[in-house]
Amino acid sequence: MIALRPLTPSDIPCIRAWPPYPAEFRELEYAIRDGGWLDEYRTKSGTDIFIADDEGEILGFSLISRGPGGVAEFRIALHPRRLGQGIGKTVARLTLGHAFSDPGIRAVRLIVRKTNPRAQRLYEALQFKKTGECTEDIQGKPVEFFAMEIDREKFGWGKQ
Repeated sequence: MIALRPLTPSDIPCIRAWPPYPAEFRELEYAIRDGGWLDEYRTKSGTDIFIADDEGEILGFSLISRGPGGVAEFRIALHPRRLGQGIGKTVARLTLGHAFSDPGIRAVRLIVRKTNPRAQRLYEALQFKKTGECTEDIQGKPVEFFAMEIDREKFGWGKQ
């Protein structure tokens, strides 16, 4: 059974040792390597990083980073061998449940590559709505994203 637990320092080398992503997801690899999301968010105030654990096996990780105005940022990365197995949906739901258990969070935002329709479908199935577009510099290259958001009511927590 998949459960979330807090990231520990010993998890980081395990994640960095994951094999390369399949060709269609290779552009996502930077997130798990040196200088990626773990380095960017690990010491960021208001951020919770979780390991998706299944009986001691690390399936992936996710994070919620609280920002101003009650809006938090969401990120998720799965083990390359676990892509396409429905694990992302479970990990996302668990992470959003954690986020919205904080009464100070009214909405969760994310950005998803325009070239990643699988992830877009996942987020739409979770009730995220597209709110705009942006371009971010990723490893020195401009990458186009859709911005998406879900609020507390859409997620199902109602008014707390």
